Amino acid sequence: MDRNLDGYQQVGLSSAAIAAIDRPIERANGLPNVAYLSTDFLHLEFERLFAPGWACVAFASEAPRPGDVKPFVFLGVPLILVRDKMGELRVFHNVCSHRGLRLVERPCSKLKIIRCPYHSWSYDLAGALRATPSIGGPGKNQVDGFDPGQAGLRSVRAAVWHDLIFVNISGTAVPFEKFVKPLEERWRAYDLSRFASYTSGPAFEITLAANWKLAIENTSESYHLPWVHPGLNSVSRLEDHYHIVADSFCGQGSRAYAPPPDEARLPRLNGISDAEAQNAEYVTLFPNVHIGVHSDQMFAMIVEPLAPDLTRERIGLYYVGEGASSEAFAERRVENARWWNEVFVEDQGVVEGMQRGRQSPAFLGGRFSPVMDLPTHHFHRWVARRAGSDGHAARLGVLAAAPDAVSTR
Repeated sequence: MDRNLDGYQQVGLSSAAIAAIDRPIERANGLPNVAYLSTDFLHLEFERLFAPGWACVAFASEAPRPGDVKPFVFLGVPLILVRDKMGELRVFHNVCSHRGLRLVERPCSKLKIIRCPYHSWSYDLAGALRATPSIGGPGKNQVDGFDPGQAGLRSVRAAVWHDLIFVNISGTAVPFEKFVKPLEERWRAYDLSRFASYTSGPAFEITLAANWKLAIENTSESYHLPWVHPGLNSVSRLEDHYHIVADSFCGQGSRAYAPPPDEARLPRLNGISDAEAQNAEYVTLFPNVHIGVHSDQMFAMIVEPLAPDLTRERIGLYYVGEGASSEAFAERRVENARWWNEVFVEDQGVVEGMQRGRQSPAFLGGRFSPVMDLPTHHFHRWVARRAGSDGHAARLGVLAAAPDAVSTR
């Protein structure tokens, strides 16, 4: 994603737009169209929503062994995921400290050194600069006044949580443990450490011709189940669901999760009663990872913005104990992945349709059901409070500048 930094710090939602979103839900507007259509606004989201906090960017299982190196791009920033010789995962900016060449272009394994193909400057897997051939002239690999210790790879603050890799690009976020603690406390009945991946990386991926926020909004609510997921709704009905709203996450839960009969059932967590096994919760940990937890499985969907109207969803599936590795459950895992893929694909048409609808100047952010849209409204508030204009003359909030512009008839 290219960045034109000239003046984009002045882009944001006007105070009137924020006030319209921040009203009580029965009178609130949603985010204006431009928040879904503008490249400038996506740049602003990187600076104010993604970079300052903990964003989910990859799966640890994508680099499972020491020496594994995987390049990726997150909102235009080239990064590399590295599993060092001690098995620790690290994230670095994927750029040589010499002349700025992108170092790694494809996944590698069994590496001991990361070598720049331009002038062969080389780094170990801890990011230290280890070789600078001919830096002082032909055959002179050292030069007075140059300190290799000051020219290593630039590290990115990172944390691994249940196969999910989070990064804090700015380096200024609260400790990750503090960030994730509210969700851990909510799910303290679930021993998430028991869930393991059966694949290296995601089980499947979906590309949406839609803004990343629409993907989050769709997963946050159950309101659409009867019309978009009739099969799912026949088992876990709309009335079986409830809302989840917290400072750093939102979503929905179901009291009617129905695992298959015993003969096809996956192993489930210890200490979960039959009654508790019917509960499942689905939350988005802001800004961009949606997690579903059940008694016998977990999924995580990393929502990756690629452009204002393009999003990649990468879905990882996890099972308890031998359910993740035993050949006895191989067919069940395949069937489960197919089923989840179908569920997420069912959402694709409406999510992409909402993106197309944002082209209409008659749509001024929409309204909310005071009963059914609580998590969605919460997410809009979370975005709006961070994407304000900070006192600048905002040029993106004009469509929502009139707080009562939408008729309530």
